[in-house]
Amino acid sequence: MNEEALFIASRDNPLVRELRKLAQDNHAYRKLGRVWLEGDHLCRAALLRGWRPATAVFGESAWPRWRGEFGGAAVRNVIVADKLLGEISSLESPSPMGFLVELPASGTVDPQGAAVVLDRVQDAGNVGSILRSAAAFGFAQVLAIKGTAALWSPKVLRAGMGAHFGLQLLEGLALEDIARLRVPVLATSSHGGELLHRAPMPWPCAWLLGHEGQGVSAELEALASQRIRIAQPGGEESLNVAAAAAICLHASGAAR
Repeated sequence: MNEEALFIASRDNPLVRELRKLAQDNHAYRKLGRVWLEGDHLCRAALLRGWRPATAVFGESAWPRWRGEFGGAAVRNVIVADKLLGEISSLESPSPMGFLVELPASGTVDPQGAAVVLDRVQDAGNVGSILRSAAAFGFAQVLAIKGTAALWSPKVLRAGMGAHFGLQLLEGLALEDIARLRVPVLATSSHGGELLHRAPMPWPCAWLLGHEGQGVSAELEALASQRIRIAQPGGEESLNVAAAAAICLHASGAAR
């Protein structure tokens, strides 16, 4: 085996056990303080944002292919026997490489910063999609109320497509944390408030995005200076929260 990488063949190796837990347990990153980025797309996205992985992991047969691009990216390289990839990954088609990175230190709410507030949004696909919109339209911080899907879970990471690495992500927050914001707070609503295309769009601002079924809580909505609804001439009752987020955040970004 190449001298530049450590080869692992045992499923009981501590690193393999750690990767298995990170890949299959949505909350393991909180206990371990590390995040598993599976696949070359997420790894490239992390590198483009200046992240330095602690460990790069390659399947045995994939190492020759990826060595040139990723071989010097991490503090250390590890090659695992191909048969172990399926045990580590939760995907039907495991990726042949990935990075193990340190979980960013938890920051604090920036009271003056543009923000997206997630109020118990529970679907991982929705959360990841919202993170992509937040990054695309200039919202630097995402504030997740307790009960929201784990922001660094494997499914949210895949749905986020690299957006995580350009955002400050705070989770497990409470009402008093959001009350620290000193920017206009806008609450999405499917039944009342100003129509988005007619409403003045302040910048910076904070958008409140609520639970898929229950919407924004009454306590959180009380912090809002504006309630906003999206015109739906087709007659649908409401939009998916990720779709609504993309529309609202784009409107804010375009008004900067």
